[in-house]
Amino acid sequence: MLWQGRRESENVEDARGSGGGGRIVLGGGIGTVILVVLYLLLGGDPQALFNSQQAQLPQSAQFDNQAPRDGASKFVGVVLADTEDAWNEIFRQMGRQYEEPRLVLFTDLIQSGCGFASGATGPFYCPQDRRVYIDLGFFRQLQERLGAGGDFAEAYVIAHEVGHHVQNLLGITDRVQAARGPSESI
Repeated sequence: MLWQGRRESENVEDARGSGGGGRIVLGGGIGTVILVVLYLLLGGDPQALFNSQQAQLPQSAQFDNQAPRDGASKFVGVVLADTEDAWNEIFRQMGRQYEEPRLVLFTDLIQSGCGFASGATGPFYCPQDRRVYIDLGFFRQLQERLGAGGDFAEAYVIAHEVGHHVQNLLGITDRVQAARGPSESI
């Protein structure tokens, strides 16, 4: 796939690394697991644990879209730009305005408008904040576990999540949820 040198979307937020504007750092290993289990056994509220971790992050953390980007974030930016171009044209033909989603790159754990999510969740779209979330480690798993690596597979994943955004904009997500009833979720 030829993508180098093409337009990159300005809608990529890179929350990887320290102070990533919402990345939750709990440490790692068995020590963290033991601490969390003890906290819960002693009657602690798990949401309060996450909220206290979030409070330790700089509240004014902003995503610097002008910062140097690595190859992975550039690739994501080009693919997202392609989806923007396509959906802007399709919505224009429908006589509508396309609202471009933001795409957040994260590592390990992040708080979205839909709550906390880990990299184990896989890529996802959150309709509450209209953002696509991707832990780039998922692409490594795609290659290693499924043998489905490479640019095309990665671009497909991004386009698929943007498709959920389009479904949300068109009201399809709400109609599906209403048909399923209040006890089931998407």
